[in-house]
Amino acid sequence: MYFVYLIKSIKNPNKTYIGFTNNLDQRMEKHNNGASIYTTDDRPWKLVTYICFDNKDKAAEFEKYLKIGSGHAFAKRRLW
Repeated sequence: MYFVYLIKSIKNPNKTYIGFTNNLDQRMEKHNNGASIYTTDDRPWKLVTYICFDNKDKAAEFEKYLKIGSGHAFAKRRLW
């Protein structure tokens, strides 16, 4: 399984991050332990939403969609 996930900083609630992984628990641990350069400064993080896919390419496409244009607007309205 592959996950597209949305997380929000507890320390700074205006900071959000969208990612993609095949191991959600391990990935959240890495975000909260400072192993990700993009999220280390705003630790700790909480999981807001995740979407599960059985196809890696579909998950990667959906993550990319959420990070740009209309996908960003969709996430803001429906997923955060």
